[in-house]
Amino acid sequence: MQFKLLANTPMGIERVVANEIEALGYETRLENGRVYFEGDEMAIIRTNLMMRTADRIRIIIGDFDVLTFDELFEKTKALPWSDILGPSAEFPVTGRSHKSTLYSVPDVQRIVKKAIVEHLKEAFSIKSKLPETGPRYKVDIQILKDRAVLTIDTSGDALHKRGYRTAQGEAPIKETLAATMLGLANYDGTSPLIDPFTGSGTIAIEAAMMALNIAPGSNRTFDAEKWDIIPEADWIRVRMELEEAAHYDRDVKIYASDNDPEMIRIARDNAMEVGLLDNIEFKVLDVHDLEITEGNVQIVTNPPYGERIGEAKAVEEMYRTLGELMRAHPSLSLYLMTSNKMFEHIVNKKATKRRKLFNGYIETTYFQYWGKREE
Repeated sequence: MQFKLLANTPMGIERVVANEIEALGYETRLENGRVYFEGDEMAIIRTNLMMRTADRIRIIIGDFDVLTFDELFEKTKALPWSDILGPSAEFPVTGRSHKSTLYSVPDVQRIVKKAIVEHLKEAFSIKSKLPETGPRYKVDIQILKDRAVLTIDTSGDALHKRGYRTAQGEAPIKETLAATMLGLANYDGTSPLIDPFTGSGTIAIEAAMMALNIAPGSNRTFDAEKWDIIPEADWIRVRMELEEAAHYDRDVKIYASDNDPEMIRIARDNAMEVGLLDNIEFKVLDVHDLEITEGNVQIVTNPPYGERIGEAKAVEEMYRTLGELMRAHPSLSLYLMTSNKMFEHIVNKKATKRRKLFNGYIETTYFQYWGKREE
């Protein structure tokens, strides 16, 4: 079966997500926060297991203009729900409406739910109430400027939930964002990598998974694994292929440090959960004591932003230390995400490249400083 699919993405990284999908062999089309592509059951399996930067993979089941609730009911009921959902399917409905005639989201959700119920009852000749005791198919309706897009979520939990985070600090970055930062840094495991503000270890762990070619979804399950339309044997086969493609014995240099011993303990536990404790060197270390002893080092990091009262001065000192390290080591490349717009001024060095990234709802700048490569 061929599906129209979409990958949800954080704003601003649609192209990064599209590159990943295209690398898997699918053509893409981009909109704000969405990357559209087409594929069969294997596309659903592969993108869920292999995508590092997308939030979710959804099937588009309907896309139409709508102005009235009657129209919403009839057009929704006419969609091919029974091609995907079985008679016992559980199908919670979420929704959003923006700049549209049908603005009451609870009413929109109720009408969509009712329309799917009626469709399934007719399709499977069910007279009584639907049991909804089977696999989960999370239905979502988004109405923007009177255009409704109905989707079914194949992922279940969002894709940033890799399954290795046993604990976290106060403000952890999502695994998908860490992978985006590493992708934009062109990290491939050939250069030493340092994260001197490692927190719960997310950047270091994502780097190790990338360098060792470990599929990001290998440690978790997905809603679509329980669906009748995708054979369980296909999931097992792709998982085995990805396991065989991993380079567990590759020698990589990844150093993760933090001045908080508790965070290093958490980071080590998270790395152990995914089997990468031996691939990352964790250390309790203040950034002021960081020494660069190798050439062509990449620092990829998400330091404190200094937005709390009394923190700004200490954070500026941390930033200055990184500026001094760059001046002392011309081959050092720095990739740093911060909401502090004055970063270049503080380190007295203009970035090679800047990019807007959203860390949750915080707008940040991803400052990229490319070092001069040593041969």
